[in-house]
Amino acid sequence: MTAARIRPTRSRSRTGARSALLTFALLAAAALVPLAAAPAAAALTCSDISDLSSLYFQKHIHYRQLSDELRTRTVENFMRRIDPQRVLYLAAEAEALEASLLRVFDETGQGDCKRLRKLQHDLVARHGEVENLVRGFVMADDYALDESASLVLDPEKRSHPATKAERDALVRTLAHFQISNYQAAGTDFDEARERLVHRYELATRRAGEMTRDDLYGSFLDAFASALDPHTNYLSADVLEDFQIQMRLSLEGIGVALSERDGYSVVEQIIPGGAAARLDVLEPEDRIIAVGEDGEEPVDVIDMRLRDVVRLIRGKKGTRVHLTILRQGESAERFNVAILRDTIDLEQQAAKLRIETSEVDGRTLRLGVLELPSFYGDRDPNKRQGSRDVARLLREAQREEVDGLVLDLSRNGGGLLEDAVTISGFFIREGGVVAIRGEGDAPRVLRDPDDDVLWDGPLVVLTSRVSASASEILAGALKDYRRALIVGDDHTFGKGTVQSVFPLRPGQGALKVTTALFYRPGGTSTQHGGVDADVVIPSLFNHDGFGERNHRNSLQAESIPPFLGSKANSTKEGERWEPLADDVVAEVLRRSRDRVEDDAFFREVETELAERADDDGRVVLSELLEEREEERREQEDEGDAAAEAGDAATDQEADKDAGSAKAAPGPTTSDATGGAGSPGADTASIEPPAEVLDEDEDDALSPQAEEALRILTDLILLTS
Repeated sequence: MTAARIRPTRSRSRTGARSALLTFALLAAAALVPLAAAPAAAALTCSDISDLSSLYFQKHIHYRQLSDELRTRTVENFMRRIDPQRVLYLAAEAEALEASLLRVFDETGQGDCKRLRKLQHDLVARHGEVENLVRGFVMADDYALDESASLVLDPEKRSHPATKAERDALVRTLAHFQISNYQAAGTDFDEARERLVHRYELATRRAGEMTRDDLYGSFLDAFASALDPHTNYLSADVLEDFQIQMRLSLEGIGVALSERDGYSVVEQIIPGGAAARLDVLEPEDRIIAVGEDGEEPVDVIDMRLRDVVRLIRGKKGTRVHLTILRQGESAERFNVAILRDTIDLEQQAAKLRIETSEVDGRTLRLGVLELPSFYGDRDPNKRQGSRDVARLLREAQREEVDGLVLDLSRNGGGLLEDAVTISGFFIREGGVVAIRGEGDAPRVLRDPDDDVLWDGPLVVLTSRVSASASEILAGALKDYRRALIVGDDHTFGKGTVQSVFPLRPGQGALKVTTALFYRPGGTSTQHGGVDADVVIPSLFNHDGFGERNHRNSLQAESIPPFLGSKANSTKEGERWEPLADDVVAEVLRRSRDRVEDDAFFREVETELAERADDDGRVVLSELLEEREEERREQEDEGDAAAEAGDAATDQEADKDAGSAKAAPGPTTSDATGGAGSPGADTASIEPPAEVLDEDEDDALSPQAEEALRILTDLILLTS
């Protein structure tokens, strides 16, 4: 950050956001049974549903036995899974099915799951009926997009259709919007119709391919989430993904995939992975076959994405062969062999960037430490988020940074132990969080050592996305008046602790809410979260984000405070002064003045106001008009960027003409062993957390920019 304000590329206008929301909302219509694929080993039996339900009651913080309310919640959750768009069942049929499913609890206790298995056969028939309806509608010779069509995007805001005619009308309306989505992505009209029909064909096929493990696991997870939103059944595959997320490491090729119309499509090449080093795959490539060394490749078109991922993943040092279809001006098909390796998910690791700011003739060096999650492996010899943060804080000290923004705005939580350890980096000693299980006295987790790794000015950037472990950290620093909390009006509001209990091999695990946690001041973050001292407008700051709006969320409680008296002291004396009320008030006043004068933040406030008044209904003609407006804006931005690029090229040419004899500087080519060099070394298992300087081309968000200005004010007011 410099004296001349640098404005990063802003997020798309609300036009783009609305279009993206529509695309997301309609995805479920093409895959109406979002059940996990069966793991390789045998998993659940019918009687396991009853046995594991009892195990949940033994572990859960609140519920101890089955009640009529829990039965009803479970059935409602299960209905949302099997018919998320509410097109498979008419209102009377849905009511009858819900009443029927209430009997599953008693029957599974006797090892009887005939009712669930019969339901699967019924689902296949209903999917086939909807598939035929869509095919006959969109493939008709006279089919045309009805721009007058309107749709309530959120199925929760529309009831099941009362009659078959109403159901058919809803399916046709969905089809119009889905066709428009394809066209917005560049697909021509005839191909869009064919692709939509294929999506519904796949939905029917997926219903038929559903295994008993899928069926039983889905019902068990519907029961688990009836206890609270964070209690779940994790199938073996879901458990594997959960563990990968916590470790930030896996063995494979380093490619993020999605499923589109039966194809496994490359969405992202993950930095640090084998595919990135090979530099052959590109986003939008379609994987159509997968094979091992010496074996015939397996055709994966129309295969479930989970099964494709299982084929591609494998042990480090083994080779996987992919057949790729790349669609450009013409279709290109080729084979690529990739040696599997350890992938470090660096984009989810802690990062530090250093910015400079010129204020009143004074040059300030400001750090932004981004922590996207509290990650780590149970093995202390492997990567730990707390070690990464400690290393970056020491780097900030070496760089003589004047102040620090700790960015938790994308941090949805993670390991409790890491949250406690990292909190301790900013205080000398004292309780960080209290944990209380059912019937237990609160257990206070304290700063584990006397070290203070950062005692300078500190701002914590949060949002409605900041949840769980990030709220522990933000709440402790706020209660000790150690840091200024800025961002959305409050954080997500998740004040519960989950424990994972592994089951037999192939069965996965139970994730259960086993305790509540409390801030040093004694309050719970459940529902209320951690309030910001200074609010910075963002599109997350609405009731769509937050624990209190989740179905079946637990209520908040409080306990006596347990604040430590020596949090801000050392053996030598004071290390930092608690934030004073008058300083906070002045920082707030200055930020409000800036935000009121900022066009971007004014647009955000307008969008939030419109969302509050929005009834959720979208008219296709308005959506098409908005997309066209967005397209024109992007073209204008592209033209402006091209003109700026031409001007920069001319200036560079003039400069080079005056210094033609200067020796060329060093390049960052194959000598570094970087991505793309044929002889590049494999990635380290534990690379250091990344340190970015201000020349890195990843612009700060507008909220992070304002957080830096707040930090600047804090430094000037307290130095």
